[in-house]
Amino acid sequence: MIQTRAVLLILACALALSACGGDKKDSAERDKEVQKAIQEGMKKEKALYEGMQKNVEALEKKVEEQTKKK
Repeated sequence: MIQTRAVLLILACALALSACGGDKKDSAERDKEVQKAIQEGMKKEKALYEGMQKNVEALEKKVEEQTKKK
């Protein structure tokens, strides 16, 4: 009976150690996914900003044309 308890204890320790190692990989993968999502968000925000900037320039040109006509 003592031997079975020792075997179970060793097995439990081995499972716990293997679970800890897997968590590091999962954590690293999650970090990469988060970094990728942040980068994609930054790209979208940059594109949105550039689009707004072009629209402002177009509006400024229209206003200048209208003021010149008057």
